[in-house]
Amino acid sequence: MIRIVKHTFRTLIWTIVLLIALPLSAGAVWYASQGWPQSWHQAEWHSTGTAPDPAFTPEAMVRIYSARTGRWKSIFAVHSWIAVKPAGAESWTRFEVVGWGRPVRQNAYPVDALWYSNPPQVAYELRGQEASRAIPKIVSAVANYPHSARGSYTIWPGPNSNTFVAHVVRQVPELKGELPARAVGKDYLGSGFQIAPTPSHSGWQISWNGVAGIALAWEEGLELHVLGATIGIDPLDLAIKLPSFGRLGLLS
Repeated sequence: MIRIVKHTFRTLIWTIVLLIALPLSAGAVWYASQGWPQSWHQAEWHSTGTAPDPAFTPEAMVRIYSARTGRWKSIFAVHSWIAVKPAGAESWTRFEVVGWGRPVRQNAYPVDALWYSNPPQVAYELRGQEASRAIPKIVSAVANYPHSARGSYTIWPGPNSNTFVAHVVRQVPELKGELPARAVGKDYLGSGFQIAPTPSHSGWQISWNGVAGIALAWEEGLELHVLGATIGIDPLDLAIKLPSFGRLGLLS
């Protein structure tokens, strides 16, 4: 019996290692072949013009964006931010965390700007009355972010830009947003063992220092979090989640 348990455990460990190593290796080859800007100054940061124009969109809106990070980090992770537009507002307000100076920033870049020359993707959107109810809570959650002091940003395992967005989403029940699987740092809940709702508010997750953990939720499915990487299955969307490639699904 002990031998069977040891063999099963060894097989599980090797399976997890392969599910991390193989996608990361393939991702490294692919993204390195595409090239990337070598510095902040060489990268493009301009608006993509894809966000709804407030002049023609009177309703309240909330959007969560993500875009691949810069240089070699783009192999592993995306950078996320959250943007709000109250009903009748003339402009968007963008909130995010960066790794220099005071981490929490407001309107440092256009709402739909490139990030290190990488185009943003809309990870989640909320409109109408629910968005109107959510926006004051989002602003409050941003103001109460627990890692806002200068020097508190940690690229890995967190708290980082994805930790920030996940924190805001967890504080606002109206937001049911599932963050991208490549949002390394989204599962950092603090030091030691922590338990919290998943960002979608449809299940729960456990994390140890953001390095190892597990999540089970209706929206996210079953996720294993290993060294910040996400391996998972999402039966609802017939999808799997792998490091570097993120969600690969038939329905999404």
